[in-house]
Amino acid sequence: MEIIQNSPRAWLLAARPKTLTAAAIPIMGAVALAIHDSVWHIAQSLLCLAFACGMQIAANFINDLYDFLRGTDREDRLGPERACQQGWISPSAMKWGIGIAIFLSCLAGLGVLALAKLPYGGWEIVALGAVCVLFAFLYTTRLSYSGWGDVLVVVFFGFVPVGGTYYVQSPHLTWDVTVVSLCCGLLIDTLLVVNNFRDREQDALSGKRTLVVRYGGHFGAGLYLGLGIGATALALWFADGWDIPLPLLYLALHIRTWYRMISIGKGKKLNSILGETSRNMLFMGAMLACTILLP
Repeated sequence: MEIIQNSPRAWLLAARPKTLTAAAIPIMGAVALAIHDSVWHIAQSLLCLAFACGMQIAANFINDLYDFLRGTDREDRLGPERACQQGWISPSAMKWGIGIAIFLSCLAGLGVLALAKLPYGGWEIVALGAVCVLFAFLYTTRLSYSGWGDVLVVVFFGFVPVGGTYYVQSPHLTWDVTVVSLCCGLLIDTLLVVNNFRDREQDALSGKRTLVVRYGGHFGAGLYLGLGIGATALALWFADGWDIPLPLLYLALHIRTWYRMISIGKGKKLNSILGETSRNMLFMGAMLACTILLP
């Protein structure tokens, strides 16, 4: 099907809706913990989800535009093409899209400030939101090329969304928040690792020094497996009975996907591993929430 430039379908493809699972999973974990601790507020949770998804879309737009401006011809994480490179979105329109996505995300953040009762007047959340916007640009344009991607995923898809979502409902952070944050961060980093594993040869040519480029494909495969094991072990922190098998179901899926990944080795067939990893992540997010909530 022919895609008309700057059409709604073109924007939908550019937003990469499959990647929104990475934004939703930490919010899911924080909400489950808030419900468990009897501090849950639905409005704050929904606004945090809107902020996270909006910033994920903005980051996707920034990544798309920056790759186009660099002349980089790389495959999308969850699809074979980029919107600007394909002519689906014009560069000038993409700049507007970035601005609108960030603006709407900030509106959601202001909604959180209006509803939440925070000990420092909400300025800490304003600062956190500003850092999220800043790093949405820095990650794509600078830091991911220097091998900081994995650390930033753990921070901005783990500690920031989980801790932030819980904090605006209860400013009394606990060790459970830390465990959920780290679990989500490691879980979502599996998506980045398999993406970098697939693109390791092209990344090396373009000067992108990911951990997989620096230490090789065998290291990348081991890191992917280890992240899934680590996320499972952290989820078991909340298991105390018959719910122990729930995170282990994810681990079984993760190991199966890892085995398929090392069997394929390289090439476009690894796109299917990206899809499986995204599915496994969402499944684990649900299993983590169930483990937290079930008595």
